Amino acid sequence: MANVQTQTTITPHNQEPYVSRTYPNESELDATIQNAALAQADWKKQTLKERIEIGHKFIQTVFKTMRDEELKGLHMELTMQMGRPVSQVPGEIRGFLSRAEYMLSIAESCLSDVSLKDTDAPGFRRYIKREPLGVVLVIAPWNYPYLVTINSILPAIIAGNAVLLKPSPQTPLVAERFANALHKAGVPKDIVQVLHLSPSLTSHVIQHSLIDFVSFTGSVIGGQAVERAAVEAAGFKGVALELGGKDPAYVRPDADLKYTVAELVDGAMFNSGQSCCAIERIYVHGSVYEEFKEKYVDLVKVNTLTTMISCRTYFVHIQKYVLGDPTKPETSLGPVVSIASAQRIRKQVADAVEAGATALVPENLFPMAQPGTTYVAPQVLINVNHSMDVMMEETFGPVVGIQKVSSDEEAIRLMNDSPYGLTASVWTTTEDHPESQEAFLRIVDELQTGTVFLNRCDFLDPALSWAGVKNSGRGVSLSKFGYDQLTRPKSVHMKIKTK
Repeated sequence: MANVQTQTTITPHNQEPYVSRTYPNESELDATIQNAALAQADWKKQTLKERIEIGHKFIQTVFKTMRDEELKGLHMELTMQMGRPVSQVPGEIRGFLSRAEYMLSIAESCLSDVSLKDTDAPGFRRYIKREPLGVVLVIAPWNYPYLVTINSILPAIIAGNAVLLKPSPQTPLVAERFANALHKAGVPKDIVQVLHLSPSLTSHVIQHSLIDFVSFTGSVIGGQAVERAAVEAAGFKGVALELGGKDPAYVRPDADLKYTVAELVDGAMFNSGQSCCAIERIYVHGSVYEEFKEKYVDLVKVNTLTTMISCRTYFVHIQKYVLGDPTKPETSLGPVVSIASAQRIRKQVADAVEAGATALVPENLFPMAQPGTTYVAPQVLINVNHSMDVMMEETFGPVVGIQKVSSDEEAIRLMNDSPYGLTASVWTTTEDHPESQEAFLRIVDELQTGTVFLNRCDFLDPALSWAGVKNSGRGVSLSKFGYDQLTRPKSVHMKIKTK
């Protein structure tokens, strides 16, 4: 950032300034919030059907009708802001559109009145309405800005709220594209407004009396700051926090190793490991540990990877695993977001090695990964344990630790031995093996996490709730529960017959 009045986005791969924005002052912010509250009073009076139609128009007439050149410009714009290889950006756009379509498809059933007529006594009528909260502040991250922003902003608007969207300073243009597209689709300008804010201005907005709810996605430290600001504000306002992860995988003895290895390499390395639900630690049953380890390391070292573009089920292809300039079409692994992030990742690996871990991937296989740059080589560590930060603290980089276990019980204990609890995955052959399915379901019941996967990882299904436990946060997005979080119930109890 140039000074306290502006922010500047630094392109990760070349460390050059890309775009700057000026912060508003507090009086300008107060006026913006006031306008949002006034507009929301009218917006909520529009019928649910009208708001849903605008949501469909947002998808169909804005994003789905973009010309090829416009799409290429959008893809490169995101690459220049946060560093993902340009060849992989289309997957995030497809995922964003798919989530939006699903959330619109369930909006009517989630937001319509809940009738109790089947149990009403004669002369009575009862029902429950879903009321919008009011003005919602959405604080969005940089790592998947389209995918994550849609989780909150579209359901909030469809439910009848106004949204103030504060993007990460790393990806300011994504939020501006969102707002412009929604305005073109028919959402009033004061219902969706973008705010570029410093930390102190962010606290000012959170504590404003007209802010009814805050949806934050980011780090644990950031989440603590948001919660603290909300608690110190007058009154009581809701806060949803989607925070970090240290997501584990457990490979059972009967896992399909060829399939499992490819999936777990991708789950750890895609987006340079910069995903809250990336695979960061793997526990492998001793009976298959050596074979799994060899196959896993070979897949990274040979520089080939089964890539499932993002997130991550839209198409599958084999490509060279190339660390390099993310604007080049042949690159499949880009830089991490900043030099500070790269230094932190390298330190975590170095500290683990100093404590007894073994690094299995020579860095000279990836010559772009030099100290002082944002390029970080993929790394696989063995001889790791839970005294090391690499197995306990979020890495947010292309690094994974592999630890041998002797039983399901040991795997469960280690998977739960974490300050985080976002997702976990279990890899076992359940087709035609009922005993393995029973074992998986037992593990599900024991894991302290928001989502448990079988034979997949690092994927959000919009029909399922997205939530975490422990330091991974609280609250929920996606599914019907995502709408519940952005509305409040209002009960209506009518006694019609009074004689």
